[in-house]
Amino acid sequence: MTPAVYLTAVVLLGFAATLLRLPPLVGFLAAGFVLGACDVEHLGYVEVLGDLGVAVLLFTIGLKLDLRVLARREVIGTAVATTLVLDLASTALVGGLVACGLTADAVTPTGVACLGLALSFSSTVVVVKLLEERDDTRALYGRIAIGVLVVQDVLAVAYMTLAAGLTPSPWAAALVLLWPASRVLGHVLDRVSHGEMRTLFGIAMALLPGYLLFTLLGLDGDLGALLMGALLASHPAARELSASLFTIKELLLVSFFVSIGLDGSPGAGAVAVALALLGLLPLRALTYTVVVRVLGMRRRTCVLVGLAMTAYSEFALIVVAVAVRHGDLGEQWQAAACLALALSFVVSSVANRGPARLVRALTAHIPHRCDHTLHPEEQPVDLAGVQTVVFGMGRVGRATYARLVADGESGVLGIDNDASKVERLGRAGLRVMEADATDQDFWERLDAVHATKAVLAMPEPGANLHVLEWLERSSFEGRVIAVARWDDEAAEMRRCGVDAVINAYDGLGAALAEAVETVGARP
Repeated sequence: MTPAVYLTAVVLLGFAATLLRLPPLVGFLAAGFVLGACDVEHLGYVEVLGDLGVAVLLFTIGLKLDLRVLARREVIGTAVATTLVLDLASTALVGGLVACGLTADAVTPTGVACLGLALSFSSTVVVVKLLEERDDTRALYGRIAIGVLVVQDVLAVAYMTLAAGLTPSPWAAALVLLWPASRVLGHVLDRVSHGEMRTLFGIAMALLPGYLLFTLLGLDGDLGALLMGALLASHPAARELSASLFTIKELLLVSFFVSIGLDGSPGAGAVAVALALLGLLPLRALTYTVVVRVLGMRRRTCVLVGLAMTAYSEFALIVVAVAVRHGDLGEQWQAAACLALALSFVVSSVANRGPARLVRALTAHIPHRCDHTLHPEEQPVDLAGVQTVVFGMGRVGRATYARLVADGESGVLGIDNDASKVERLGRAGLRVMEADATDQDFWERLDAVHATKAVLAMPEPGANLHVLEWLERSSFEGRVIAVARWDDEAAEMRRCGVDAVINAYDGLGAALAEAVETVGARP
């Protein structure tokens, strides 16, 4: 009966959270606390499933990761500066709580330092789920946030290795062979059929050469899953592989959130400490905002990064558990950290729920700076001389671009959010710009859209409708041609005034019929 109790609590409280217009994860956390408070028997596999969910999540992050992003100033600079500032602030707060005697549990100076470091990191799970829900993983602020999280994960792994006194196996050096091995695995992926086999392949890559292999060699398994995904990120099927893992990843992460609640059985002192730790959340958001602003980002980008990175990291629970095991912290500190983590998830979810109004209010308090001092990706976009803009340079977009140029069309510009694709097409002589056309920042950076035609050929579901909405807001007066994949999407585009809507599959049928006629005409 225990699994049925778990399932009932998770479904009811998750549904209750959605009725209150809160993210379901708030309900999952609440379910864990309720089950723990009611002394329901702990199911050991809940934590195991949660760990697998985190590993698959990190693998999907890796599939979207451009390793070159990690070397950029805005990523390294933000990660280092915020970690130092928040480490000092967190350590000072924890030391103050100890001095005030807010909890009677024992604590050593080493324990205070450990907790301070743990509280300086941000939640990978919450940030990535937030970005995926908004489809902002490729937006500039999303790339900065993910890059900082990866750097923090590397720092966390290094710390855990030192704190636990573990020495990686000498065989760990052989992990460099994963790079050539990934090329072989890429060829295997080419032969894996779509559907459930592709999903199974993704799970196997995340958990076997990723999580399990790194764990056996004395390294962090989550880091292994992340790197395994990054090694496959350049494969043409990486995006499809990530999409195929979405549902199972979300289900596994339910166990992760429930397990956090189950681990917390806080007393009065732990509750007081957890509430005090929540006082750091505004400082966390402010620190990220200020650092990113100093590094040359626009006001909106700074605020979005600050809000996204507010929640404490799951890593805090691991650090505290190690410190408790070594006798540096009392058990109530573990309960307090668990409760503070869960509450920070709730605060972050509420703050990031439809943040447009909050972002506008916060950006109004940030001083302006000259455009020429901004980061290159944040400077105004000039489309002077452009007559036709092709949004989305996938197969359809590239074919459209090539046909326009072949027909003598001048001033054709392609826009795509895939940096590697833009670089490759640029080398081939195409005029292409890297930008996320579904992102508000892109449209705010445009001086004006003087083009006479816009072609919407983005492959992501709903993306063309988003771009169409922004075109209308920008007072675009040219003609719009769009590609739709479903009848309802095509109908919505026509209602919005698109001049010509082409169903992708109708176009394929016409091309196929033309090919049949051509073949039939041959002697």
